[in-house]
Amino acid sequence: MSRWKGTGLMAVACAVCLTGCSTLGEREAAVSRAALHFEESVQRADGTRACAALAPQTRQELQESAKMPCAKAVFEEQLSHSAAVREVQVYGQQARVVLAADTLFLSAFPSGWKITAAGCVPRPHQPYQCQIKGG
Repeated sequence: MSRWKGTGLMAVACAVCLTGCSTLGEREAAVSRAALHFEESVQRADGTRACAALAPQTRQELQESAKMPCAKAVFEEQLSHSAAVREVQVYGQQARVVLAADTLFLSAFPSGWKITAAGCVPRPHQPYQCQIKGG
């Protein structure tokens, strides 16, 4: 094997490792688990756990807009509770989970999938309207 072919193969191997080795099905399952974890935390009134499931910027914006700690502010939004996943779409590092009574948006972080927006409803020809969202 020539030196250049070996270098090319190494570059491809590195690219595969950097983009993640999990399959789409594994990523969809991880996204679903993260969404349901957040929903369960809200339903059980566990504000600390619900806030830990939020992306950092989403958590910060929620606290700033509510002018109270996240663990209390998350319940001020009166999110609908849902435990049935209807649809999961993963686009690279972003995802959307449609539940029976809610739509959530997530992003991949080194610590796992985090909620970037919750309590979202679609609007015709416009972006979703979300109760909780990052800036």
